Amino acid sequence: MAGAKNSSDLRLRVAVKVVPSSPSSAEMSGADAEEEEEKSEIYSHNMTEAMGAVLTYRHELGMKYNFIRPDLIVGSCLQTPEDVDKLRKIGVKTIFCLQQDPDLEYFGVDISAIRDYAKACGDIQHLRARIRDFDGFDVRKRIPAVVSKLYKAINRNGGVTYIHCTAGLGRAPSVAMAYMFWFQGYKLSDARDLLLSKRSCFPNLDAIKSATADILTGLRKKLVTLKWKDDKCCTVEISGLDIGWGQRIPLELDEEQGFWILKRELLVSSYFLW
Repeated sequence: MAGAKNSSDLRLRVAVKVVPSSPSSAEMSGADAEEEEEKSEIYSHNMTEAMGAVLTYRHELGMKYNFIRPDLIVGSCLQTPEDVDKLRKIGVKTIFCLQQDPDLEYFGVDISAIRDYAKACGDIQHLRARIRDFDGFDVRKRIPAVVSKLYKAINRNGGVTYIHCTAGLGRAPSVAMAYMFWFQGYKLSDARDLLLSKRSCFPNLDAIKSATADILTGLRKKLVTLKWKDDKCCTVEISGLDIGWGQRIPLELDEEQGFWILKRELLVSSYFLW
C-alpha cells in the first residue's frame, strides 16, 4: 500500500527563465507576466489533479471573490497591501487566511507587509489558520479548531468576514461551509447549495462530514493495529488515515508473526486506505 504522488512537489516545479542581464522595464514586465501565467497553469493543473475537479486559478488577474452571505465572503488570496483597502471599502473587518508559508512563497506574496498594513489601518484584523493545500485529511483534522477560531473572530470584530486560501476554491469554501453548518444553523446540504450558487468552487464535503463525526465522538482516539501479510515484500507503507495521501508511514515487520504491523492512535470515525 502506498500513497499517491505528492501534488505539492509538482506545484513547485517551475521552469527557470533566462533573461538578458539588463532588460528594459517592458521586457522585464513581460517576463514577469509570463512567469506568473506559467505558475498559475501549474497550480491549476495540480489542483485539478489533486481535487478531482476541473479548477482554474489565475493569480495574475488579482484577488477575486464572491459574497456568500451579506456578512461572509469567500475569495482568493490578497497579493498586496492595497488589497486590504479594497476589502475595507466593502465592510470587511476580518481577513481569515488559510494559506501555509509555501503557498505564499510559490506566488511571491509578502504576507508580512499585508499584515503590517492591516494592523496599521486599525479597523480590520488579519488572522491566519493554516491548512495544507490539496489535502482533504488535513482539512478534516484542522477544521474544527479553524472554524472555532473563525467564530470567535467574527463575534469579536463583527462586520464582514473575508475567508481565503490561495485560489479560494477548496480550503476557503470548505471552512465557510463548515462555519455555516456548525454555527449559523444551516443544513449541510443547504450550506453547500448556497455556496455553489454564489461561487464556482469545490468544498470538501467528505472532510466536513468526517470532522463532524470526530466532534460528536468528542475527538476521542483509539489505538488501532493494522496488519499486512505478504512474504514477498521488502517494505510496506500506508497512506490515507490521518496523514493524507501525500504522506506515508512504514509498517514494521514482526518476523515471529509474519505480519507487517502498524499501531496508531486514530480518531474514532471513518478512514480510508489505498
